[in-house]
Formats: sequence, C-alpha cells, structure tokens
Amino acid sequence: MSRIGKLPVPIPSGVTFEMVGEMLRAKGKLGERSVTLGGMASAKIESDKVTLSPLSDSKQSQMRWGTARALVRNMVQGVSQGFTRNLEINGVGYRAAVQGNKLTLQLGFSHDVNYAIPEGITIRCDKPTAISITGADKQRVGQVAAEIRAFRKPEPYKGKGIKHATETIRRKEGKKK
Repeated sequence: MSRIGKLPVPIPSGVTFEMVGEMLRAKGKLGERSVTLGGMASAKIESDKVTLSPLSDSKQSQMRWGTARALVRNMVQGVSQGFTRNLEINGVGYRAAVQGNKLTLQLGFSHDVNYAIPEGITIRCDKPTAISITGADKQRVGQVAAEIRAFRKPEPYKGKGIKHATETIRRKEGKKK
C-alpha cells in the first residue's frame, strides 16, 4: 500500500475542482491546471478534499497511485500558491536583468545571453545577482531554472556561475607552488 497515496489532498478555499473523464481540472487564483489520471488511479472529489484510490491490487497500480496523488497535490498548490525557484549569480561583472519578455544575462562571455521567458512563467530580478522564477507548474518552473543555470554552471575553484539559492558548492583547493 502506498503511504503517500492514502493521504487525501486538501482543497484550499478559492480552488474549484472538476472531473472530466480521466482528467482532473483545478482552477484557482493563479490559473488553471489539469492532470490526466489515465490508468494511474481513480479520484473522488469531496467538498474539501480529493481522495485517490488504486485501480487494482497490482504492484504497478500501487506505484502509480502515489505518483497520481503527488501530481494532484502539486496541481492544487500551483493554482493556489504557485512555485518559486531562486537563483544566485556569483562572479565579477556577472548580472541579470529582465527586459520585457526576455531575461538578459551577462556571464563573462563576449556577448549577452538572452533567454526568452516562456508563457506562464514570471521572472523577477530584485537585485542584479538574484533571479526569482515563479509559476503555477512545478515541472516548468524547475525546467526554466535548470536551463538558466546551464548557461554558466558554478565552478568549484572560485564558485563563479549561476547556482540555486539553497545549493552549496563544494570548493576545491587551487594549484600549489
């Protein structure tokens, strides 16, 4: 039995749920999200919670049950609160700025790196060395953060590059005489 799947997903106020075939749809203040439960689990919507149950007693169905519950929980959190990833830029002359629908990064290359901000994602630069990525879809927010980080990954000697705010870089000792 899935311990995660057993837990009901609470529905906060301001979020409405509907079941259309095998698709769960949630609407909230930050938008609308949907999850297709095709073959993973069956859902039962109550007034203040969503309960998921496995389709059969097979091992495969048990595994998918917990995954379906996690997807529904992320969907509810996304339309009610949203997800945020924070990135930090370290390095002399390294900075970021949002210009319209583009994120402009100066990362020590001979040219600026321009990143087109995808639809449904909001990027803010409160400081030139801090990037905040916000959105309703957890997967897309993480993917955008990973793409931005990939432009200049942090190096282990001086720590220069783009890193997650909670990430720690293992530093190496430099060359000795």
